[in-house]
Amino acid sequence: MASKIKVILNPKYQRNGTKSYVHALRKFGFDPTLEGPYFHVNRVSQRGKFTTAEKRPIGGRTRIHRVLQKKTDGQTGDVPADDIQNDTEYLAQVGIGTPAQTLSLDFDSGSSDLWVWSTELPSSVQSSGSSHTIFDPSKSSTWKVSSGDTWKISYGDGSSASGNVGTDVLDLGGLKIQKQAIELAKELSSEFQQSEGDGLLGLAWDSINTVQPSAVKTPVDNLISQNLIPTDAQLFTAHLGEAAIKNDNSFYTFGYIDQDTVNATGGQITYAAVDNSQGFWTFDSTSATVNGKTITRSGNTAIADTGTTLALVDDDTVKAIYDAIPNSKYDSSQQGYVFPTNTPADQLPTVTFAVGDTQIAIQKSAFSFADAGSGYTYGGIQSRGSNPFDILGDTFLKGVYAVFDVGNVRFGAVARPETTSSSSS
Repeated sequence: MASKIKVILNPKYQRNGTKSYVHALRKFGFDPTLEGPYFHVNRVSQRGKFTTAEKRPIGGRTRIHRVLQKKTDGQTGDVPADDIQNDTEYLAQVGIGTPAQTLSLDFDSGSSDLWVWSTELPSSVQSSGSSHTIFDPSKSSTWKVSSGDTWKISYGDGSSASGNVGTDVLDLGGLKIQKQAIELAKELSSEFQQSEGDGLLGLAWDSINTVQPSAVKTPVDNLISQNLIPTDAQLFTAHLGEAAIKNDNSFYTFGYIDQDTVNATGGQITYAAVDNSQGFWTFDSTSATVNGKTITRSGNTAIADTGTTLALVDDDTVKAIYDAIPNSKYDSSQQGYVFPTNTPADQLPTVTFAVGDTQIAIQKSAFSFADAGSGYTYGGIQSRGSNPFDILGDTFLKGVYAVFDVGNVRFGAVARPETTSSSSS
C-alpha cells in the first residue's frame, strides 16, 4: 500500500525574512556570527537552598541554559513572540481517531514529535488567536491513554509546548496506522499559539522524539513496522511548490516515489548516504558552486528540513553568493543579506549545493524570500552562524523532488524545472 497527501498552502502565511531567521535561531540554538539584534546567552540557574541575607546558593545543582535575546537601543531583553515566524507555509491534512477527526498539521523533517491542539488546553487558549481544529480524545472510541508518558518541546527563548500522550488510529492519506502515539498539547506558550495549523507531524528519526520516559515511534516507523508500505519502498517524498505559482501540485507520498514527477524533470534521482546519529536527515555536502566557481567545503554536511523556510549555509559560501548579486548587502538591522528587488533574474547567480557527489541548483525564484523594505528583498539563503551543518530548508527543497529513504538510510533529490515567478509575497 501507499498514499499521497496534498499539501495545503496556508492562506494566512506572511513571509518575513528576519522572523524566519529568528525561528531557525530558536529551533537550532546556534550563535549568529554576523552582526544583528538577536543572539544567545548562557544563563546559570541554581537549584537548592539559598542564604536568607545574601540569597546565595547553598549546595543544590547548577544548570546552564541558553536563552535567545534581543538588543534594542542598547538594551537587552527577551525576544517578543511577534519577532518569530511561528506560522508555517505548508499544511497537510490527516485523520486521528475513530471516527476520524481531521487536523491540518505541519510536516517537519527536522523534528520527531506528533503533537496536536487538544481539549486538554485551557479553554482560553483553545478560543484565542487563530482558529484551530481541537482534537478531542473523548470522542474517539480507539483512544487509549499512555499512563505516565509526557512530552515537552522547549526552545532557548523560553517558549514551549507540552502535555500528555495516548495512542490512536492515524489516517495518513488512507494508510491507517494503529496505536500511533499522539501527543496532546496541554500547555502552549504564546509562540506556539500563533500558527494556523493544528499541530506538527515530525518526519525526522525517532531518536529525537521528546516523549518521556521512553521515546515513541514516529508515524513513518509505524508504517514500516505495521507493514503498511512495501518493503522495497520504506520511504516518503516531498514535492513542495512555490506559493506564488497558482495550481502548483504540492504533495507528500508515503511508500512510493511519484515517477511522473521524476520523469517531468528529465533527470534521475541523486542519492546520498544519511548519517542519522543526531536524529536529522544529514548527508555530505562538501562543495558548492556560484556561477560555476567551486567552493570546496571539506567535511561539510547538510540536513534536509521541511520545517525551516530558509537555506542556511556557512559564512564564506553565503558571502560568495551575495557578492555575485549587484548592489546586494548585509543588513545588520534585519540580520540578513538583502539585494535590490528589481534585480533581473539573469543577474542572479547560479548557485548549487552538493547532495553527495552531485550538485543541485537553487531555483532563482527562491532567492527572493520576502520584502525587506526600501526597494530591497530579504534573501532566501542566509548564514548558519555557529551551526556545524547546513540547514537546507524550503528555499532548497522547492527546487527538488525530495526522497527520504528510511529503509536504505539515504536522501535523494532530483532537480525540478525552474519556475518563472520570483515573487516574494
